[in-house]
Amino acid sequence: MIARLAVSALMLGPAALHADAAGAACERSAFRIVLDVGHSPESPGAKSARGVDEYQFNLALAAAIESHLQQRGYTETTRMLTGGGRAGLGTRVAKANALQPDLFLSVHHDSVQKTYLETWSVNGTDQQYSDRFKGWSLFVSQASGHPRESAAFARMLADRLLASGLPFTRHHAQAIRGENRRFLDAARGIYRYDALAVLKATEAPAVLMEAGLIVNRAEEEQLAGVGRQNRIASAVTDAVDAFCHAEHGAR
Repeated sequence: MIARLAVSALMLGPAALHADAAGAACERSAFRIVLDVGHSPESPGAKSARGVDEYQFNLALAAAIESHLQQRGYTETTRMLTGGGRAGLGTRVAKANALQPDLFLSVHHDSVQKTYLETWSVNGTDQQYSDRFKGWSLFVSQASGHPRESAAFARMLADRLLASGLPFTRHHAQAIRGENRRFLDAARGIYRYDALAVLKATEAPAVLMEAGLIVNRAEEEQLAGVGRQNRIASAVTDAVDAFCHAEHGAR
């Protein structure tokens, strides 16, 4: 919160064949990936519609992504945990940079502004929810040292999430307090957010993924399930394959 059977190439779909061929052109075992688990026990992030901390969702999804990547041959994948609250952001960046990644992905789950929240009772306790929006979103900093590569990976990931039948949310672009985020790619759910420290200061192509809205009651249940986690993890792994081939395979 996987085991895979070996299948013949004839049984694989076109997307899987393409991803495998792309990955063969890069050295997977040497490609270093940092999976940043968003937030910490001390600063657990958003609260889900049923009162579960975002950090728990981030841990579970990052573990699924790590498993998929390692099974694909990306053995230099690090699931990075960092303590502390906002004051620990500098430590988080320094820790990531010390690992010298070729790619950095920060794993988060999403919420909405207070104006959209309603109250319901869960096991006798009031919790807040909003079913108005659902879906993932991706964030890229154009102020980082790798804006082109970061945007390229975001596009690859967005395309694979969309191909998996998972929609993105547009609520971060709404003209309300706390949002007003500019789209970098409005057709792919990619937002520009230059001020995010983990994107701006990480010395590698970097993307922050909000995997879905845990304040949406139906989507929360899906995001807590192994099926949704594996769908997202598979999309991430295929996107990493494509990115590794494009950025490193020709070198």
